[in-house]
Amino acid sequence: MAGDRELVLAANQAFYRCFEKKDLEAMEAVWSKGIGCLCIHPGRDALKGWVDIRDAWARIFANTSYLEIDTDILTVEVSGDLAYVVLVENVLQISQGRRLQARSMATNGFERMAGRWYMTHHHGSPVVD
Repeated sequence: MAGDRELVLAANQAFYRCFEKKDLEAMEAVWSKGIGCLCIHPGRDALKGWVDIRDAWARIFANTSYLEIDTDILTVEVSGDLAYVVLVENVLQISQGRRLQARSMATNGFERMAGRWYMTHHHGSPVVD
């Protein structure tokens, strides 16, 4: 059986897979629906609660024709039913005919509920080279 660290990494990978595929239904399955959930996209205000977070993902997906995301995991920490992953996101996005490449430092928080890890927090900050 996989340990907590591997299960958290699998949940983190599932998040980036649905992000790349622009799959809102899969994104909904990854996130907790708790009112305390937070999502902070690079350069944006904090979104609190699944309804606002979902709306933001829907807008991103609708306005993006292609996404490719490679991640470099820096650390994974697990303490009881809480965990976080700190990583670098290398993002290639094609939106409205424009090719955008960006690097973000991200922290993804997870909570184990009913034996499964759900995202409760995503915070991306631009990396300035």
